[in-house]
Amino acid sequence: MHKLSAIIITKNEELNIAGVLDSVAWADEILVVDSFSTDKTLEIASRYPVRILQRPFDNHARQKNWAFTQASHRWVLVVDADERVTEKLATEIKAILAGSPDKAAYWIYRKNYFMGSEVKYSNWQNDKVIRLLDRTRGAYADRSVHEEIETSGPVGSLKNKLIHNTYRDFEHYFEKYIRYSWWSARDRAKKTKQVTLFHLALKPLFRFFRQYILKLGFLDGKVGFIIASMSAYSVFLRYLIVWRMQAGETMKDNQ
Repeated sequence: MHKLSAIIITKNEELNIAGVLDSVAWADEILVVDSFSTDKTLEIASRYPVRILQRPFDNHARQKNWAFTQASHRWVLVVDADERVTEKLATEIKAILAGSPDKAAYWIYRKNYFMGSEVKYSNWQNDKVIRLLDRTRGAYADRSVHEEIETSGPVGSLKNKLIHNTYRDFEHYFEKYIRYSWWSARDRAKKTKQVTLFHLALKPLFRFFRQYILKLGFLDGKVGFIIASMSAYSVFLRYLIVWRMQAGETMKDNQ
């Protein structure tokens, strides 16, 4: 039977840390990799049988890859602080590790909640992430945002889902939204030679149309409209930042 290290990346997650730690209490080892939280995250985490490590944050990919090198076990499960591992998902993972896994990693679908409502459409219905993997056969690609695992072997899919609630309150969500737009711009600047009205106008409009109409976001009601609108604005903001960077404007990166 393969043992498992659960990895949780944190910074100021006092409202989430207990819930996520409870949901992975069955793991053989739990690592909390913290970016010097200033709230009660570490105080709460220290009440649990976990290893607490601290490292300055540069991006999620590097933070998680570093965490892999600290894990005691070959198989790792990466869980965000705003996610929860259900009992059924835990049972499925334990059953895989009890045998001889024939995959290098596994996709896990997520059941998403936003502003108190389950999001069933809006391009989130097929949301999946690679979170269970053999760390000797995979690592995160070095990206500032939307990082994903690259593996040297086949990737399977689990049947049960993670619970994901990215929304705490509007202030928290908007801060996170702006931060991710900055990180996305940093990645996009490497690929975009010149920002035009196509990037600033048409791409945001198409993003809204895609999520609200093509992906049936309107069936999620008001929440679906908000998600599509914020997603479109994120595209606009990303390219606006890239444009000003290309114009030579000095801009303080949003960490």
